[in-house]
Amino acid sequence: MNPLGRSKPSTNPNLGCTDFITMGERELSAFFNTVKQLFGSEQAELSAEDWLRELIEIDALPASAREWRVITAKASTRLAGRVSASSLSTQPQIA
Repeated sequence: MNPLGRSKPSTNPNLGCTDFITMGERELSAFFNTVKQLFGSEQAELSAEDWLRELIEIDALPASAREWRVITAKASTRLAGRVSASSLSTQPQIA
């Protein structure tokens, strides 16, 4: 199974809570594996924590792949800020 592959949105309006949780697990797993591959284990762990914080902040369990992706997008924004700040602090200073 390709962890970077996109999942198809469900067309079944009768999905149960377990199905929504499975969607979330897949989304987090794909996000974690991608960040790990691109930026390393440390950033992947920090990004997973960001992802979980975003999940905690919403009022209800996401009910679609699109809603899970919103969480991933917000966590990605935090990752981008960390990576940008890190690259700026490691660049040589011009005197």
